[in-house]
Amino acid sequence: MYEILVKADFSGAHNLRGYKGKCEELHGHNWKIEARFESDSLNDIGIAVDFKVLKAKLKSVLKKLDQSHLNKLTFFKKQNPSAENIARYIFEELKKKKLPVKSISVWESDTSCASYTI
Repeated sequence: MYEILVKADFSGAHNLRGYKGKCEELHGHNWKIEARFESDSLNDIGIAVDFKVLKAKLKSVLKKLDQSHLNKLTFFKKQNPSAENIARYIFEELKKKKLPVKSISVWESDTSCASYTI
């Protein structure tokens, strides 16, 4: 099995509803995203999935999140835009694009990360 990793980032603000502490207030992050894809085979030139294609598709998903107040986006109206839920959102959006996504990791700081995988 081959695993392909691409990285991207976006800036966005959020607040965590029901959270008791500073994160309850509106604040922002420079989110770092790691998207892992998998393939059990390579094409005739030895590539599982072209990095360029994966980066473009990931950026198209992140474009919806970039420079936004995440709580106002439809997906996050009823659920908190936590790092965990952001990872799931990105995962599901990439699946809709028929990509072989394996996992999404969302870093809200250099020391705090949440991942979603199936």
